[in-house]
Amino acid sequence: MAKIVPTVTAYTAEEYKTQIEKAANLSNRVSLDFMDGVFTPHKNINPVQAYWPPYLQVDIHLMYQKPAEHLETLLSIKPSLVIIHIEASSDHKQILKQLKEVGIKTGLAFLPTSNPANHSELLRLVDHALMFSGNLGSFGGVANLSLLEKIPSIKAINPKLEIGWDGGVNDQNTKLLVQGGIDVLNVGGYIQNAEDPQTAYAKLEAIVQGARE
Repeated sequence: MAKIVPTVTAYTAEEYKTQIEKAANLSNRVSLDFMDGVFTPHKNINPVQAYWPPYLQVDIHLMYQKPAEHLETLLSIKPSLVIIHIEASSDHKQILKQLKEVGIKTGLAFLPTSNPANHSELLRLVDHALMFSGNLGSFGGVANLSLLEKIPSIKAINPKLEIGWDGGVNDQNTKLLVQGGIDVLNVGGYIQNAEDPQTAYAKLEAIVQGARE
């Protein structure tokens, strides 16, 4: 069944503490966003500042132009999954290889302008493909549901891939995303900015359940 994964997008240590505690109280899996201010309009805290309760399954979405420069940090903090952008300037194969060698799952993220079908070799090497439809480095993006048209081609290349979505997930589009083939819905502003995050999370979980019945 598809999974709702709360997202942490923090620009200060104080924001990180608030958001990681909120997310950890809702789910056993969370996604952490990190931006370099080059690939993205703004820069946030460094991955070396990340921490989380030991029971959490942590995905890191690395929005960096040169992810290889931070590989040592990623290997040391050892999240469950590291997602790098196909648009980044890097030796993707080498980064994926080094992550896998220490038991970290790997993923590729695609901006709306990228065609995953053009990267079949790399898609066969990873565990996760992330469709990005938000605003790089901030909450409140809009879910461009036309990107769901790319899912069949990804599945044709690697049927075992977990498919993620980042950007604009809310109670109005969750059902459509799940029915469109999304396995992991990364949810930022809808949860983090909610007056009652528990209620917001539970509402999305109920929609996911209904979408699969």
